[in-house]
Amino acid sequence: MAPLVLTDVCLIREGRTILAPLDWTVAEGERWIVLGANGSGKTTLIQIAGLYLHPTSGTVQVLGETLGRCDVRTVRRRIGLASAALASQLRPQLSALDTVMTATYAALEPWWHTYTEQDRAAARAALARLGVEAFADRAVGTLSSGEQQRVLLARAFLTDPGLVLLDEPTARLDLGGREAMVAALAELARDQSAPPMVMVTHHVDEIPQGFDHALVLREGRVVAAGPLPDTLTSAVLSEAFGLALAVERRPDGRLTAWAR
Repeated sequence: MAPLVLTDVCLIREGRTILAPLDWTVAEGERWIVLGANGSGKTTLIQIAGLYLHPTSGTVQVLGETLGRCDVRTVRRRIGLASAALASQLRPQLSALDTVMTATYAALEPWWHTYTEQDRAAARAALARLGVEAFADRAVGTLSSGEQQRVLLARAFLTDPGLVLLDEPTARLDLGGREAMVAALAELARDQSAPPMVMVTHHVDEIPQGFDHALVLREGRVVAAGPLPDTLTSAVLSEAFGLALAVERRPDGRLTAWAR
């Protein structure tokens, strides 16, 4: 079974459709972009895929388990997650090392479980992979936005997850921080041993090289889904954002878009 399979998934709140019935499959080795305007349902989709939110209807299957028929606490340990919602729940006084290490049990605090020296070594190795090992003993709240995002990315990859979900990993970053994060994500995307990845963004110029599929949403409905060259077109993005847009691929493979 594919790592992520959503079948006829719908979410309705107070009579408002947040996600229309949609089908979506993320297969092994795929790197997906979820793109759309504010309020299009991107973060809601990630919360459902991460088993933090139940849809109103439909079936959610993650890593061979079905939401509603499994212990989500156990399955979440196999999902790498980085999001603003998760970051807001982590105490800023936690060290970068503890922030990463708690992903071992998908926890928010280190005192809830017992950790070994092997766990600490694995957390340090994850920080080193993202170039932030020097901050291991620093309180994560004292780090810059770019450094914090790298710590959260290290956390997402700590446990050799079967699926990685990244909700706007370049948010709040300045230009230099954004480009450094895009480069780090491109390196991870090119790693054939890395798990399937899903990244949410508003901006096509933040899409790292190596991502090969896209799901484009508008007001909770799928505008297009499939291989990136077929989905991130001027026509598709114009429909998604309600604005006449032009999309162009740069010589380095990155995309850019602007209003006509």
